Amino acid sequence: MSLPLPSAVVWDMDGTLIDQTASILRCYVEVIKRMGQPAPDNKEIHRSMGGPMAETMARFVKPQQLEEACATFRTRFPQIMFEGLIILPGAADLIAFFAQNNIPQAILTNKHGATARAVSTHCGFANQIHLCIGNTDTQWSKPDVNLTRHVFAQMNAEPEGAALVGDSPTDGETARNAGINFYGVSTGAHSQAELAEAGAAYTCADLRDLLEQFSR
Repeated sequence: MSLPLPSAVVWDMDGTLIDQTASILRCYVEVIKRMGQPAPDNKEIHRSMGGPMAETMARFVKPQQLEEACATFRTRFPQIMFEGLIILPGAADLIAFFAQNNIPQAILTNKHGATARAVSTHCGFANQIHLCIGNTDTQWSKPDVNLTRHVFAQMNAEPEGAALVGDSPTDGETARNAGINFYGVSTGAHSQAELAEAGAAYTCADLRDLLEQFSR
């Protein structure tokens, strides 16, 4: 099979373009322990990610600790965020392919906005994806349709014919709310079966597969 070229592409970041799991999990565990709470299992943290950091943190600290825990995370994470960072297979090539075909692209993530842009620059994504919007950049977070509308306005693109590439059910809900295709890649915490259940029009093991489908 082959897939039609999208009119515009919205990218998720963590688990889709990059694997930053090691440093993220390390930071959660450090902060949660600093709050005097027991260190959770890494798998439990990993499965709870996808939304804003505060939503994950709220699962492991007391409500009265949440504000301090989130502030501590935002201070600590930039100090370690490039340790063990992996650009996932096919990411750079698929970004370049869309750029060569003059397809507008944006990164939309629930990662803190300033952190996401630092990662995008570090990985070279910013050379071809000039728009990167993250948590706290607006009043919204994924899967709010107001956020995707904002992104399309910033891209000067229309949702019709567009696609979101991501690795989680949150990405599927984001795409569904915006009325765009969702292509699911199982390089994060969720399987292809889970992504299909979340509404993916196509699922793949990694972005090299997706590139092959678009370039046939």
